[in-house]
Order: sequence, then structure tokens, then C-alpha cells
Amino acid sequence: MYFSLIDKIESLEPGKQITATKSLSLAEEYLQDHFPNFPVMPGVLMLEALTQSAAWLIRCTEDFAHSIVVLKEAQNVKYARFVQPGQTLVITATIIKEEDGLVKLKAEGTVDGQTNLKANLTLCKYNLADTDPAAAAADKKVVKELKERFRLLYRK
Repeated sequence: MYFSLIDKIESLEPGKQITATKSLSLAEEYLQDHFPNFPVMPGVLMLEALTQSAAWLIRCTEDFAHSIVVLKEAQNVKYARFVQPGQTLVITATIIKEEDGLVKLKAEGTVDGQTNLKANLTLCKYNLADTDPAAAAADKKVVKELKERFRLLYRK
């Protein structure tokens, strides 16, 4: 199962920065349990939204050269406010440094201009074929699906 925690990519500067949004609705299944009388987006999903936004920035920057872009490390994660149904989390991620298959970024999520969370992220990028040449076809399939999803999220 894949949780897409990005509804739309608002702006994108390849190699630099992305701004994306997630509008929280009561229709999100996890809100039934988190929490029944006080529904809020779980902190780990807020962090995942930052990570997904950063991954889209990396993919676009390198023209989808890698099938896998995943979180390696999150540092200095600070939560300030809840995100509740009816609110839109605006996410920005900025590339700070890239080397040896790792990309370091600063990321922040805000609602109505106020910070809800921020973090320093390190994402790792690679292809399945890097360790198993027989997986090259899987890499192609994954990249094709990612490009299709990207076209839905980002309409210039």
C-alpha cells in the first residue's frame, strides 16, 4: 500500500526547491483512530509528507534517473502544531548538499503561514539494478509509474 501524502506540487525549481500541499480531510482513514474525538494528522505522516515532497524534487532534478528515493535520516525534527481536517499543510523542501548518492535537504510544513514541523532530511537514491542487474526491468517499470504520478501532481 502506498500512502500519497502530497495532493499537488505548487512550484518546483529543479536542483533547488519544491513547494507542495496536502489538504487534510476527514475522509483520511487513519483519522478514525487518531484520535476519535480530536482527529489530527499523525506526526510520522507529517514527516512522510516532507519526505515525499523532497523525493519529488530529487526525481525531477535528475530526470527520474533513479527508481528508488527513500529517507535515510531525519535530524532535528521539531513539531510545533497539529494539522486538523480542513487545513492544508504547505510543504517546502530545499536541497542543501548532494554527494555519493545522498541528498541533504531542509524541509518545513506550515499551515496558514505558521510552522507545524521542520526537519533536516537525508534521502538516498539508487536503482534496483545497482545490486541486481536482472532488476533493470523493474527499475524501468517503477520510473514509468512515477512519471505518470508526477504528471498528475505537477501541472505547469
